[in-house]
Amino acid sequence: MVGQGVLRECLLDNNVEAVIAIGRKPSGQTHSKLRELVRNDLFDVSAVRMELQGYDACFFCLGVSVAGTNEADYTRVTYQLTLAWARALAEINPAMTFVYVSGSGTGGKAMWAQVKKRTEEALLALFPSAYMFRLAVLRAMHGEVSKTRWTRISYSIFRPLWPLFSLIAPGMMITTEQLGRAMIRVARDGAPKHVLENRDLLALAV
Repeated sequence: MVGQGVLRECLLDNNVEAVIAIGRKPSGQTHSKLRELVRNDLFDVSAVRMELQGYDACFFCLGVSVAGTNEADYTRVTYQLTLAWARALAEINPAMTFVYVSGSGTGGKAMWAQVKKRTEEALLALFPSAYMFRLAVLRAMHGEVSKTRWTRISYSIFRPLWPLFSLIAPGMMITTEQLGRAMIRVARDGAPKHVLENRDLLALAV
């Protein structure tokens, strides 16, 4: 959902000159400034190093649900895969802005929160311009769909309650439009701090 929403905003923004989208499946979108790299094995970073040159920012939106996942598998995707791409990009352009979609509650006692924290710390040490986006509740605005079955079910159940949730906890919900705009703004202008909670993201999206 995050990647779909952010891609849409990048393609709409006139200040974004070119986008390369990397994933296991095509996005289904066509645009004059969009290139796509479809990789069956996302751990094989070396094969696409030449393709990664010339970009100013990375919006790392890939992730895996912790539900039904053991610590080793969760760490492999959340930490090891993220750092594999980050290290390759840092060698190519250490001055690039690296935006990592983390999660609200990162740093807590739960297994996923500790793995996310390790990932954040490694990225902050790697890039001077790294920003951790601690996303809370994401509201899809243009048909973005989660790849995770339980997430799709949850969104279907709770969709009628979105307006009420926005009133009760306005700082916890962000739309795919706002999230994309916040990423683009951080890539262009930076941000006052490097670890950004959901309320910070909303302020950047204005």
